[in-house]
Amino acid sequence: MDYSLAALKLLCRQLKDARQTPSNNAATLGGILFQRAWLQGILVSVDKQNGKLILDDGTGTVDLSLSRDFRLRPWSLGMYVMVVGAFVVRTNEPSIIAVHKIVDLSKFPGREAMWYLEVMEAYKMFYEPLIEEFS
Repeated sequence: MDYSLAALKLLCRQLKDARQTPSNNAATLGGILFQRAWLQGILVSVDKQNGKLILDDGTGTVDLSLSRDFRLRPWSLGMYVMVVGAFVVRTNEPSIIAVHKIVDLSKFPGREAMWYLEVMEAYKMFYEPLIEEFS
């Protein structure tokens, strides 16, 4: 894992446009190289036994893969969570996020509205200038 690459603040819909790169075990989105994604959304599927969750952020869904440590926590349907993890492109299957960090934000009802603003701000301040540079 190359920690010099930022974890991009993204919406699930944006991940659909990400493409695997030939090297660095990384992906690219509009010319921006990344390995980790930072998302927030509601858990709409919880399979604790297999360590699989599905997160819905209102723009789409993404599969989450939990390590053994995270499987022991009480994840449940309807929780609003923040997730940071490795973006893994799989052949003939949907891409997944291999979770490095997951936090229950359900007790903070304003977080969901703020998240969309944070993603837009990151895009305008950081990603858009890079995308224009690579165009």
